Amino acid sequence: MSLPETRLITKVATLYHEQKLTQTDIARRLAISQVTVSRLLKRAKEHQIVRTTVIAVPGAFVELEAILERKFELTQVIIAESQSNTDEAIQVAIGATAAYYLMTTLSSGETIGVSSWSASILAMVDQMHPVRKIERCRVVQVLGGLGNPAAEAHANHLVTRLARLVNGEPCFLPAPGLVGAASSVNVLLRDPYIHQTIHLFRKLTVALAGIGSMEPSSLVASSGNVFSREELQEIRDHGAVGDICLRFYDADGREIRHRLGKRVIGIDLETFGRVPRAIGIAGGSRKFAAILGALRGKHINVLITDQFTAAELAKAGEL
Repeated sequence: MSLPETRLITKVATLYHEQKLTQTDIARRLAISQVTVSRLLKRAKEHQIVRTTVIAVPGAFVELEAILERKFELTQVIIAESQSNTDEAIQVAIGATAAYYLMTTLSSGETIGVSSWSASILAMVDQMHPVRKIERCRVVQVLGGLGNPAAEAHANHLVTRLARLVNGEPCFLPAPGLVGAASSVNVLLRDPYIHQTIHLFRKLTVALAGIGSMEPSSLVASSGNVFSREELQEIRDHGAVGDICLRFYDADGREIRHRLGKRVIGIDLETFGRVPRAIGIAGGSRKFAAILGALRGKHINVLITDQFTAAELAKAGEL
C-alpha cells in the first residue's frame, strides 16, 4: 500500500470515526465518490488503521492538516512526507502526493486548468498514471508559454501529457505568457483561438498551479528571462512576495497592481480563486512567504505541501 493511499485512508477514517461525518459528506469534502469512501473505510479496518480509535500511521498528518484547514479556511490540506527539508526532496514528495490526489478525485466532465510553467506541476505529471473510468475532460492551459519558442513547445507538451493521462482534450493558449508591451495583449486577445481558451477560464472545475517565490525556480530560469532584474526589483519594492501564474501579491495576499501585470496573458487571481477546487502545489523554505501570502489572500482553497512547510504555516501569525 503506497504512502499517498495510506494518507487518504487515514484521513477518511478520521473524518468518519472521530469527526462523525457521513460517507456522503466525506465524499463531497474530499471530491471522491461515496463508493470510494466505503472502500477506503473497509481497507482501514483490514490494515488495522481503525480499531477502537484511528491510528495515525507514519506519513499521515491528519491533525496538522485539520489545523491548517481551520486556520486558513481551506477546503482541504494535503501534506506530503518529504525525506528531507531540501527543495529536491520536497519537490518529489509533493509531486507524488499531488499526482495521487488528482488521480483519485477527478470525475468525468471536469474542466482542468493547469499552469504549464511550474516545477511542482511537472513533478506531479511525471508521477501520474493514466486515470481510468473518466471521460469528457478538458485540460486548459491557463498561462501562455514563457521565454523562447522551445519553452512554449514544452508548455504545450505538458498540457498534452496531462490530457492523455485523464482521457481528456487539451485546450492550448497559443500565446506568450508575457509580452513586451500592454498594447500587444489587446491585439493577441482578439485572436479567436486565444479568445476561445480564455473563455474557458470561468468554466474551470479544477485549477492547478505552483506558487512562485521572488526567486525563480530552475525551470522558469531555463525558459529564458521572464522579467529583467530591474523589473523584479521594482515588483519587490511594491511589496511582492510571490505569484500565481505571474500575478503577484504581497505578504497579506493583496494583488500588486503594477504595469507589468498588464503584459501577462493568462488567468487572473480573482478568477483562479473562484474555481471550485483552486489547488496550490508548493513547499520549501524558499517559498514559505509566497505560500503564506497566497493563503492569506484566499487565492487557493486546496493546498498540497510538505510537513516542514506545514508546521511553519501552523505557527505563522494571523493577519
